[in-house]
Order: sequence, then C-alpha cells, then structure tokens
Amino acid sequence: MHRALPIRFPALAIALLAAAGCATPGPNHLYTISSAHSGVIRDTGPAETVEVPSFITADEVLTGLAYDPYTDHLFLRLAPGNRIRVIDRPDRSIKREFTIPELASMGGGDLAVRPRDGHLFFTCPVENFVIETDRFGKFIRRLELEGSNGWTLAIAYDPVRNRLLLATSGAYAALRIHDLDGKLLRTADFPFRRTTSLAYDADKRELHAAVLGEPGVVVLDEQGQLLRKAPAGDPFDFIDLGQRSFVRVF
Repeated sequence: MHRALPIRFPALAIALLAAAGCATPGPNHLYTISSAHSGVIRDTGPAETVEVPSFITADEVLTGLAYDPYTDHLFLRLAPGNRIRVIDRPDRSIKREFTIPELASMGGGDLAVRPRDGHLFFTCPVENFVIETDRFGKFIRRLELEGSNGWTLAIAYDPVRNRLLLATSGAYAALRIHDLDGKLLRTADFPFRRTTSLAYDADKRELHAAVLGEPGVVVLDEQGQLLRKAPAGDPFDFIDLGQRSFVRVF
C-alpha cells in the first residue's frame, strides 16, 4: 500500500490562483497624495495608515493617481501628461517608467486602471476622448465620448459594470457615465466644480472624490448626490480606492 502524501491546501490554492492570473480581494484601502507633500502616498487601510514613497522630485508635477489591485501597483501620471511612473507598493520601489507618445500634447489629466487586464484610461482635459493603453503604455485606441463637451476633471473605472465615470466642468459641473464604446449611459449634476480626482467603490456604487478646499474624502452616489464627507487627515489632491489583493499578478 502506498502512503498518501498530505495536501497543503493553502499553498495549493495560492499556486492555482497565481497560475490562473487571478487576484484574491482583501480589504479596501484608500490611496491619497497631495501636491504639497507629493513625495509620499498615504495608504489608509482598516487598521492603520502607512506611507509609500512616490519618488516625485521637486521639478516634477503629479496630475493623476491610479491603483491596480491585481498587481498592487500605483500608477502616477506626471506633467506634461505623457509620463507614467509605476510604484510597486509592497516593495516600495519604482517598478518601471515610460512615456506615451499619443499623450505628448495633452497637458496633463487624470487616469484610471481596469484591474482585470491592467489597461489604463487617460483623460485629455479639453478633448472629448479618452486614450486607452495596456499597463506598459502601448497604445490601444482612442475612445470617443458621446455628447462630451467642456473640461474633463477626473476619471474612475467601474470594474463590475465596465463603465467609465467622469467628472466634467463646462456650462455646469456634471457626472458622466460612459460604456467602453464611448456611449453616454447617464449624466447627472455634480456639486463640485473643483474636483481633482475620482475613485469608485463598485460594491457600494459610491464615488469618492478629492475636491480642492475639502479636507477629506467627498462621497457621492451615481446621481451626484452628496452622501457624506469623510475626513482623511491632511488635504490631498489625488485619490484612488482598491481592495488589497492577497495574491498578486506580475
């Protein structure tokens, strides 16, 4: 009779998840950074707040922040808008940097990440389109936004319903929701004209916004209605929200 070997289920499960390219969601974390203290990204979780270096120097200007829970990487968009720095959060190091020629003359703007494949979506502030690339900056397409006009302030991605949520400012401030073909699904009045960054909680269907003059997180529903204001320490200009993964995809 052969003796059966013991199966270590946790190790086996982790190996299978990694091989399948999956990420196991954990608790939500809030990532914030301010222009005044741009050398540090604040990582606020359920139990504590820790600081992650951004490696932003005195002559660099940050225009956008996005977090990818699958890789546990933070994406920083730097002026003039075509430079991207990727921070490995656990390793506290620069993973890579690259430029995107298609964004060379866009003058800054925000960005969002699609977690399942790492695709990045870049706003072009005075244009009615979004640029999509892969996680390494390879151009995928230019996504025309139906009915868009005015200035695009910030963008967030809905990973459950595959939508783009944009805060815009023109004749009036608006929240615009588009599908990935650019079709306008919904528009609503947005009470904050000075929004600098958006994040989206897909489970609760809540928008988290960084707004100039507001000391913490402004939380709204998809109709643009203010739900609450959540203090988050020092004022910040850029924000993202994501579930920490127990298994990473590199």
